[in-house]
Amino acid sequence: MGLLNALNYIDGQWQGAAGGASGESRNPADGSVIGTYAASGVAEARAAIVAARQAFETSLWSHDARLRQMVLLQWADRLERRAELAALLTQENGKVLAQSRGEMAGAISEIRYYAGLTRHIPGHFMEVEPGAYSATLREAAGVAGLIIPWNAPIVLLIRSLAPALAAGCTVVIKPAHQTAQITTQVLRELAAVESLPRGVLNLVLENGSEVAQELVASNDVDVLSFTGSNLTGQRIMAAAAPTMKKLSLELGGKSSCLVFPDADIGKVAQRLATAATIISGQQCTAARRVLVHASRYDEMKRALKAALEAIMVAPGDSPGAGMGPLIDGESLDRVSNDVERALGICDEVVLRGGRGVGKLANGHFLTPTLVAHADANAFFTQDEIFGPFVVLERFEDEKEAVARANNTVFGLSASVWTADGDRGMRLARALRNGTVWINDHNRLFAEAETGGYRRSGIGRLHGYEGLADFLETKHIFRNAGLV
Repeated sequence: MGLLNALNYIDGQWQGAAGGASGESRNPADGSVIGTYAASGVAEARAAIVAARQAFETSLWSHDARLRQMVLLQWADRLERRAELAALLTQENGKVLAQSRGEMAGAISEIRYYAGLTRHIPGHFMEVEPGAYSATLREAAGVAGLIIPWNAPIVLLIRSLAPALAAGCTVVIKPAHQTAQITTQVLRELAAVESLPRGVLNLVLENGSEVAQELVASNDVDVLSFTGSNLTGQRIMAAAAPTMKKLSLELGGKSSCLVFPDADIGKVAQRLATAATIISGQQCTAARRVLVHASRYDEMKRALKAALEAIMVAPGDSPGAGMGPLIDGESLDRVSNDVERALGICDEVVLRGGRGVGKLANGHFLTPTLVAHADANAFFTQDEIFGPFVVLERFEDEKEAVARANNTVFGLSASVWTADGDRGMRLARALRNGTVWINDHNRLFAEAETGGYRRSGIGRLHGYEGLADFLETKHIFRNAGLV
């Protein structure tokens, strides 16, 4: 395969950045160049916003639900015929091929889910007084700016883009430059749907933050959807405040996994090792803290160490690979430094991870680390370390388990592992998280809303509520009188 070239898509045209500025896309497994992308700035962002505003105000897109449904369905069909995109996702992002295939399948499923909802966005109508009628409509909010991260670039794109389009919004997308190639290929299939009105879809690539900042600050962007770090989310809220635009923010997490005495420790350890190393630990819902009842603590320590050690760290397209590289050198350095700090102060180093050596030395590889620690306020127990790093803790009873798990500024997800169904429900209700799995972890799908409590975000994605951030409610009143 030759080098790829990811371009902007603005007002129905594929185009480069001003002056031909470009950046390089690299394979994180070996550092090889796989293509180039347009390195854009404020001018391209503004042109895309103008195109999206024009399409929203002049086309029938926001009024024609049947058109929107057919565009989404045709897009899903086109993506389904491109099975090779999973390999590109692995090449550019580094995740193992099975995860890439799962991501593509999940994204296609989500497009079809929102296509089904497109023609059912009802309001209500009532007679509030004799002869006086009140109607409410749910209508598109306007232009939506979507800032998409690199860790699950297609699912996280689709879970914002599909409901935005279903609601009738027009969009400007700013993806992470690390996954510009796969994002562009996926959106090419949408742009190729002939009935999609010009200007509804806009894509602007960059390797900095000028485009994102323009989307946040622009008065012509009505909704801003962002997935990323808590710190960046705070900056977005502050910068967006003067425009009072609607915000949908999914931010960091520090998922706790509560393991009770009646759990099958061997099986649970295997499941948690997989949950901790999904996308090389670069997922906001990845298992970060494993809280184990004291009676099974030592057993879990041995089993989890063995499960993490058994994971084959290799390029994502290698047979048997269980975990690929981190996304880039900057991420590798940051996570490595955090892990080294933790190793120096934790109570016990159970499994010491390290950078890739030998055939892995040219990639951004980091093997898993497991530490044991009693203080739930330690930085590495509280802060999101975005890589394959797990903290093991012990508890004596349900109340202590809940207190430990809730001792965090985050509230995105958690899991409870027990054979006692009533206990599972008690704990799920007590945990301050947007998602709680019982005897499972990282199960995400189109039909169920996800989002965070506290500093893990604002709003919900997936499910019917996923439409809400892209809709406004309009009340219409008329006193028609009586006969």
